[in-house]
Amino acid sequence: MEYETNTSITETHVQTDIRWDPGYVKTVPGILKGVAVILNLLSFICVMCASPYYKEKAIGEWFTFVAMTAFWVTLVLLLMYLFHAIEKFHVIPWLMIEFGFCALWTFFYFTAALAAAVEGPSSSALGAAAFFGFACMLLYGYDAFLKFRGWRAGQLAQGERKVTQTTSNSSQQTPTF
Repeated sequence: MEYETNTSITETHVQTDIRWDPGYVKTVPGILKGVAVILNLLSFICVMCASPYYKEKAIGEWFTFVAMTAFWVTLVLLLMYLFHAIEKFHVIPWLMIEFGFCALWTFFYFTAALAAAVEGPSSSALGAAAFFGFACMLLYGYDAFLKFRGWRAGQLAQGERKVTQTTSNSSQQTPTF
């Protein structure tokens, strides 16, 4: 009786030194983060240009919270990727964390932009904020899709994971008792 043995070997290759890598902003995730930082800032500026009546209502406060939290979190993540700090802490499930953040902020931007769009006819600044808010919603939604797909595929956020499979056949007889 012959039997077959399958073995999977997974190797994770990371460099744990902190280094500057400006090439990250040329990748799709880097471009998405860079554009998100700019759109978050534009959204915030637009809502701050609204009259004090709208800024101090729940609409303005909620939009400001969503835009500024997204701005700072995305900026910190961008800097962590540029300095390869994500790779240094490769045991943390970064893709899952980023997926959760992007999915949540997709919903948050939807609610904030929708509320701003409702008041848009009364305030052009809120109309512009709604436009940029919906753009941020689409951007974070696409990023969440990419993060989910990468997480399900077992990818690392930064670094390399190599999986090799070996198969060996043996023609030894198994003893029968």
